[in-house]
Amino acid sequence: MGNISVRFRHLFHTALFLQLGFLFATAPRIPGRRPQAWKPFLGKNFAHRGLHDNSWGIPENSMMAFKRAVDRGYGIELDVHLTADRQLVVHHDDSLYRMCHVDRTIERVTLKELRSLHLLNTEETIPTLDEVLKLVNGRVPLLIELKCETSRYKELCRKVYSALAAYPGAYLIESFNPLALRWFKKHHPDILRGQLSCNFFKEKPHCDLVLFLIASLGSNFLCRPDFISYKYTDIGSLNVRINCGLFRSKLAVWTIKSRDAYEKMRSRAQMFIFEGFIPDAPSAAVRPPRSARKLGKPLLFHER
Repeated sequence: MGNISVRFRHLFHTALFLQLGFLFATAPRIPGRRPQAWKPFLGKNFAHRGLHDNSWGIPENSMMAFKRAVDRGYGIELDVHLTADRQLVVHHDDSLYRMCHVDRTIERVTLKELRSLHLLNTEETIPTLDEVLKLVNGRVPLLIELKCETSRYKELCRKVYSALAAYPGAYLIESFNPLALRWFKKHHPDILRGQLSCNFFKEKPHCDLVLFLIASLGSNFLCRPDFISYKYTDIGSLNVRINCGLFRSKLAVWTIKSRDAYEKMRSRAQMFIFEGFIPDAPSAAVRPPRSARKLGKPLLFHER
């Protein structure tokens, strides 16, 4: 009996240690700090890559899409890359193929070269971050994703911070890369930062240790994010529930593509990244009749 009792205590202590270690690793930043800083973002709808529709001449991450989001009063989610000549541009994919039909990556192309490319055969080109900031000018909040899977993340972070230093509007920083968020934690802890994640195992059952840590939010100890930005279909995971329930972390959900899904998320998150529909539109219609389309003067959504 004595040996069994000793073994039980060892198992209990080991289990307790592992649980405490897990909580330490996944804990976000201590909540409740600077509540006024959250006012522009809570309950806000963010247009994913702007208020776009790629099939109707309004490309994602284009000036046209961003202007439409501003005109409707929606926050804007956008993506930032570094070019080969160290310029900040707004584009989602690493590759230019899907949007520009050019088989090259952004980090190997200069800004001058990008200026000659058009998004999905429209007149729209890939904008710089400075151009987007000038257009928005603080009228709606921004949710800025740092696209940095390489060792250049420090340079990207420095340049993004410099671009935003004099910006008059509200913005959040987010990234899948916890090292980028750690950079902001170390150098500019006053900027609200969020860990992007999802259940990578659904698409990659044998994903590596890094993706496992990000999916489980086990990388939070590196960056102590202020909020979690998680794929909305995956927010039932234990890791998200612990962060949002036990630690009271703010939650942004992405990417909501239907009104039904949006309504289901309203009571479960604080920020909503949407695409392909209008959350506050009076009707379910999203696009005008095909005969109403006029490239350059898009009528993508019914205006109120």
